[in-house]
Amino acid sequence: MLKFALVGCGRIAKRHSELLGLSQIKNASLVAVCDIIEEKAKAIGKKFNIPYYTDMDEMMQNEDIDVVSVLTESGNHAKHVINLAKYGKHIVVEKPMALTIDDADAMIQACDENGCRLFVVKQNRFNVPVVKLREALEADRFGKLVLGTVRVRWCRPQEYYDQDAWRGTWAMDGGVLTNQASHHIDLLEWMMGDVESVFAKSTTALVDIEAEDTAVVTLKFKNGALGIIEATTAVRPKDLEGSLSILGEKGNVEIGGFAVNKMLHWNFQEKLSEDEEVLKKYSVNPPNVYGFGHQAYYEHVVDSIINNKAQLVDGLVGRKSLELIMAIYESIETGKEVFLRFKPEKCKLGQISE
Repeated sequence: MLKFALVGCGRIAKRHSELLGLSQIKNASLVAVCDIIEEKAKAIGKKFNIPYYTDMDEMMQNEDIDVVSVLTESGNHAKHVINLAKYGKHIVVEKPMALTIDDADAMIQACDENGCRLFVVKQNRFNVPVVKLREALEADRFGKLVLGTVRVRWCRPQEYYDQDAWRGTWAMDGGVLTNQASHHIDLLEWMMGDVESVFAKSTTALVDIEAEDTAVVTLKFKNGALGIIEATTAVRPKDLEGSLSILGEKGNVEIGGFAVNKMLHWNFQEKLSEDEEVLKKYSVNPPNVYGFGHQAYYEHVVDSIINNKAQLVDGLVGRKSLELIMAIYESIETGKEVFLRFKPEKCKLGQISE
């Protein structure tokens, strides 16, 4: 039984705490939580009858913990992971792992030096239609890849950003690309391969925040394929979709729903007997915008630790996704095509606004 603790008891902590605290993950239990705002920590602590803290060091020193999940503001992930690494416990960190490449590198180094594994949360990789799509790619059913597209059309009104002062700021959060669409950007790169260059535009259309609420990006992949990212939280009055499309010379697949959870199209020139059942079999209706992926993700974390298996998304994979997002922001600021790898000069992500 792996004993988990949470650092950060904000919005996403509800999902993590319910999975771990209600015994929904085999061989995992929730033993303690921490937040600098005592009321938030107390609410989860009382709900699951476990100790709660306002100081993470006090929690780590007083409790028997195997894994700690860092669910704090994106801009604080790095300092919290680096501080926790000294205890030699495995660490799960929500996306994005950090807001600068230097911070990501420091997190990876701290975990390596202290012998703890770093897991970056990318739960949509575990959605059942996404797993099926990945299988088709690895079986080369698409042939030459032509075009990959993700669309994040969600609703986040001003009230959402007003919940916490850090939301939508460059120093602690970023905009739709870093927060809501980061999972979809990760999926696109995972499916289509390494990115050669990006060109992007953005705007802040309907809310009062520092960062963007709407962006469009064109990508060129190293294999010659092209890509499109369409991301917005300015859909009104409610969420519309979170989708992924992959087009190749021998087939096409589209996954839709509002959390990349519904297989919409599954078409291949070379038919397999199982293809007829795919649309019906590989679609699920998740209870919320987070989908079902967190449960499969935690099961993967537990399996990786107990059986000493490689994790699907480690610090290096998380860093790769962050570098792509930073390249997109660099293109937005410079108005130019940005080639990977690059050195950020104008990217605002992770910087305190003047």
